[in-house]
Amino acid sequence: MTSAPVQRPPVDTVKNAKKNSEDKQPYRELGLADNEYARIKEILGRRPTSSELAMYSVMWSEHCSYKSSKVHLRQFGEKVPDAAKDILLVGMGENAGVVDIGDGWAVTFKIESHNHPSYVEPHQGAATGVGGIVRDILTMGARPVAVLDSLRFGPAEAPDTGRVLPGVVSGVGGYGNCLGLPNIGGELVFDPTYLGNPLVNALCVGVLRADGIKLAKAEGAGSKVVLFGARTGGDGIGGASVLASASFEAEGERKRPAVQVGDPFAEKVLIECCLEIFAADLVTGIQDLGAAGLSCATTELAAAGSGGMAVDLDLAPLRDQTLVPEEILMSESQERMMAVVTPDNLAAFMAICEKWDVTATVIGEVNDSGRLTMRWHGEKIVDVPPRSLAHEGPVYQRPIGRPYDQDALNGDHGNGLPRPKTGDKLCATGLKLIASPNLADKSWVTDQYDRYVLGNTVLAQPEDAGMVRVSEDGVLGLALAVDGNGRYTRLDPYAGAQLALAEAYRNVATTGARPLAVTNCLNFGSPEDPAVMWQFSEAVRGLADGCQQLGIPVTGGNVSFYNQTGRTPILPTPVIGVLGVIDDVTRRTPMAFTQDGHQLYLLGDTRDEFGGSEWANVVHGFLGGKPPKVDLDREKLLADVLINASRDGLIDAAHDVSDGGLFVALAESCLRGTTGARIVVPDDEDPFVFLFSESAGRAIVAVPRSEEVRFTDMCTARGLPARRIGVLDILESAIEVQGQFRLPIGELRRAWSGTLPALFG
Repeated sequence: MTSAPVQRPPVDTVKNAKKNSEDKQPYRELGLADNEYARIKEILGRRPTSSELAMYSVMWSEHCSYKSSKVHLRQFGEKVPDAAKDILLVGMGENAGVVDIGDGWAVTFKIESHNHPSYVEPHQGAATGVGGIVRDILTMGARPVAVLDSLRFGPAEAPDTGRVLPGVVSGVGGYGNCLGLPNIGGELVFDPTYLGNPLVNALCVGVLRADGIKLAKAEGAGSKVVLFGARTGGDGIGGASVLASASFEAEGERKRPAVQVGDPFAEKVLIECCLEIFAADLVTGIQDLGAAGLSCATTELAAAGSGGMAVDLDLAPLRDQTLVPEEILMSESQERMMAVVTPDNLAAFMAICEKWDVTATVIGEVNDSGRLTMRWHGEKIVDVPPRSLAHEGPVYQRPIGRPYDQDALNGDHGNGLPRPKTGDKLCATGLKLIASPNLADKSWVTDQYDRYVLGNTVLAQPEDAGMVRVSEDGVLGLALAVDGNGRYTRLDPYAGAQLALAEAYRNVATTGARPLAVTNCLNFGSPEDPAVMWQFSEAVRGLADGCQQLGIPVTGGNVSFYNQTGRTPILPTPVIGVLGVIDDVTRRTPMAFTQDGHQLYLLGDTRDEFGGSEWANVVHGFLGGKPPKVDLDREKLLADVLINASRDGLIDAAHDVSDGGLFVALAESCLRGTTGARIVVPDDEDPFVFLFSESAGRAIVAVPRSEEVRFTDMCTARGLPARRIGVLDILESAIEVQGQFRLPIGELRRAWSGTLPALFG
């Protein structure tokens, strides 16, 4: 008995598209504008097939095409510092940037967003965000060695924050822990503007030999196109590419596509399989399947190669046999990769996949046609120039307009906000700040992450920067920090982006590592809002100028638009990741104060600067004025002192001064260590300003008495202000601000550590 033939729904073929050129198509429902659809027809000389329409809709989405940001992002390439060009092995445009760190080693790192999916389904949205950025790093030929995360939510006490935050944290931790990757750093920030639109930004860093870089390109006619990893399912159809390219409207729930579902154990196997394939040098090009799935992988490989590509889409392994071509092309199922393999290497490639029990299927072949074609059971359903999808999408010069309330916002400096003047009130202010959700102990979150798996972590949260050894048998290390401040950026986008850059740069230098390169995740509202585009353009300009001044390149990153609910945008939030290198991790500088009798020095200048500060936010719920002054030359000078002092053993501990000012920095270092501290407010300083100002370009360091002269001579020779403000006292077990207040460490710890457990269990 013969089985009945499979009944397949009719497909829209290229032949049919030419014949029935006036058929109505749902291009608007797929996010394409009238002019964009008209341009697609012009490119093809006919209407697109339904499969081609699906591909253009995801590839020309805001998330994939950067159509509203390209004109501004060009500055990162145009302003690459001359000093940085020698170390930049791969810049923007690939899956991740790569920098040379010496001794034959290279590092690749990148940060990306998974904001909207994480609101819809917090655990899977965050988990697949981690999985996606790890595959970006893997695709460059590197072994992923660590992850970081930058998280932002609505008010900590809001019911929806209670829904979203635990799921996001479990997703980040669960996926990373199962992969066996340490989570070494990050941020957790609360603000009302993120209610309904949390930010989940994930960073991954990988290590490779400098001669082992892999690129996403399909070269060599006759080479095979292999899809390997997980099978394609219906989860995440149009997921990130669509979710990240539109605002969340109150009535828009039904329009939201399914969020991708991750399998970290499948990804772990895929990583090891890929690394063995790379070691054997069996691929000429490779691309992960993330946003836009097969549409993206095929078009980017073909567009970056020397010719074209022919694909038999029906050969793609499926989890769901009912999927139609459009769904297969738009699916964002996780843990999938696509490789270009020469015929001579195909057998060895397939053998390694079989060894690791990874499904691998040849679905196409590279050719010299200059076209990307796809067939479905023998019928041609796609015939397009691949560059039109990958590189020739729409480019918009969006209208830019300074927000109507910007002058009023900057003009209201909050000078009437009452400031504490007595010792008791200064102490109460310090306790209120240290117990606030943004400044409180984050152990409730970080204890859910494995920070030390693989055994190469030497610094991890809550240190200023995470640090890992490059290899198990060496002392060369990497340091990474991520930072951002939406309040500062709201007050001044240009300065706000530079302040985020400066803080991440400073955090890396505080550990003793030399800042080397930058990645960024630019989280903003709708690009169709001129005020948002003003914020975005100013922030990009500020970041590009800042990197040029600091002498470090932007290697890549991510733009996340439409971060708003209805017409209410989030605070403009550029999140900046800085990578640093340290020659010897044994000479790193921790933040913990542990040694009795060491002298405390405050480096840098303190000014009366409270615009956008945690004090104004926590105590008064106020946002106005101007953010702290940015002085990037001073940041370079401070970094130089911190790095050299660490190398020469002149300091025992260091901590940057930022949110909450000197008091919070002092408290965090005392709580991290085992000592109390006695400090004196200088006669020429206002105690409130001295303790809580957020002036940039500052750090607090603990200096052994035996090294005091050498350290102060170094600061004097370089022209860096260094003021001795106190001493560590192991017997004191308190922070004593002489003449003002004495706060026992036990009371401080209770205030600091109790906040998040009380809110989230």
